Amino acid sequence: MLAPREILRLEPGQADDLLDRLEAEVPVATGTVELPGPPAVDAIVIGDTHGDWASTLAATSRFLEAPGERCFVGLGDYIDRPPDDCPNGSVANLLYLLSLRAAFPDRVVLIQGNHETTRRFPVVPHSLPEEVDDLWGPDEDRYSRLMGLAERGPYAAISPSGVYLAHAGFPIEGPARRWRESLEEGADAPVLDAVWRSADASRLDRGFISSFTEAELDKFLDEIGASVFLRGHDPDLTGRPAYHGRLLTLHTSRVYELYGGVLLAHIPLDHPVRSVAELRVEHLETETKRRNPTG
Repeated sequence: MLAPREILRLEPGQADDLLDRLEAEVPVATGTVELPGPPAVDAIVIGDTHGDWASTLAATSRFLEAPGERCFVGLGDYIDRPPDDCPNGSVANLLYLLSLRAAFPDRVVLIQGNHETTRRFPVVPHSLPEEVDDLWGPDEDRYSRLMGLAERGPYAAISPSGVYLAHAGFPIEGPARRWRESLEEGADAPVLDAVWRSADASRLDRGFISSFTEAELDKFLDEIGASVFLRGHDPDLTGRPAYHGRLLTLHTSRVYELYGGVLLAHIPLDHPVRSVAELRVEHLETETKRRNPTG
């Protein structure tokens, strides 16, 4: 498995060979997945990394300490907005994570965020095409193949301990008990909910889609038998439990460090989780310690 720095040194033909291998080895997930239970005892979960492969490496090292006992979950947005010290970081970050998924298909889950669904719901900024061209020369096919691999991830996951995971939200329309079916059928509305909808506790206003409320989240979690929603997407909520301990937002990128740090979370898989207080949140060593601890 190539490290990000090695990926950035690949020649065009070598990059094509890597894409060939990943297309053969990265599984295509359904719209939803269920995290494993024992012998896996916990899951390492990262929020938006946005090309910050240095923070991704710090997080994946926790998983690689004991992959037989853990799983690893990304909450989406692995690309675009890379930090200044990670030039072309979207490419390296995504290919590294896809390689990890190929190496541990039963232990690694890469949920799609709004930046991974940009060919369906366009997002800005979207620097990945320029990064691919900068590394290996103009070739639209390489970009298309890379996005196709990113689109193999699910839209949401659930743990046996009662944690629902998605990049942004959950299906709003229809009965919550059909959330799996609605995401697996892949209609625009439920997928848009999962990858784009903000929490109304956030100060962000994305304009074209309304935010979900605490009452809507409570109803959804209660109907699907879960207790906690773990997500990314809204940087101003980073690390701050909301909605009476039922919602936690993570970001794992130094681009958003000032909001609440560079975080990962540990989810127990071998016993029920009733509140975000039962999750262990870790600040990664990539932080420059300039975060605002009050959010």
